[in-house]
Amino acid sequence: MTAPAPAPGRLDSLRDLVASYARHDPVRTIAVVGNAPLVPSDARADAVDACDLVVRVNSFTVDEPGAPRAAGRRTDVVLWSRLVRATRRLYDDYSSRLYVMLEPMRMYHRPEVWPTSWPADLGFVTAPNDLVARPLLEELGLPWREGRLAPTSGTTAAWLARRLFPEADLLVTGLSYVDLTDPQQWDYQSGATGKIGPEHRVAAEGAMLRRWIEEGSVRFWPTDSADEQADEQADEQEER
Repeated sequence: MTAPAPAPGRLDSLRDLVASYARHDPVRTIAVVGNAPLVPSDARADAVDACDLVVRVNSFTVDEPGAPRAAGRRTDVVLWSRLVRATRRLYDDYSSRLYVMLEPMRMYHRPEVWPTSWPADLGFVTAPNDLVARPLLEELGLPWREGRLAPTSGTTAAWLARRLFPEADLLVTGLSYVDLTDPQQWDYQSGATGKIGPEHRVAAEGAMLRRWIEEGSVRFWPTDSADEQADEQADEQEER
């Protein structure tokens, strides 16, 4: 199923900017990599790094040289928030990446903050809430105004990839709420943990992502080796 067409105007401008950081033009393959723990998988890492565009979010990690491979090493675009926890590779070669600021809580007048970890010359663009956060929340069918809700960065990355590049093949991995319908906390590939904020409705986001997967507009690469093996066997049967 084809993803919705991109909105005109400012979202087209964001599309052009994002595309300029891709390996190939036009963008035909995109990987969106979340931060849930991933078991080692050379195949997954290869699939991520082979995409025209690799998008990571917030406190991401990449595969370290000499360590087991799981999530790949390339990073072209980073979607993050002002409350990001700086990880080891967050600012690696930052001048060659596009950093896109997500700030949905500014819709509810949360004050602007400037993390001290940011490089002084870090440049970034913002994802306009009226073109990204709001329509995503509407698509989720949530009473976002009353509840002061915000979408997670991982779901926003997948939604935005579909909206900006509807003809591209989209690979998503590292999002725990696709498999876990009611996670109680965030567990990160970096080893950290965190509380799921009250502004998020991850059950609704997981349901939407699973619908996209079932429709065939998104390919999901599991985080667990047993699930991964089952998916590979299913793919082999379909090819037969």
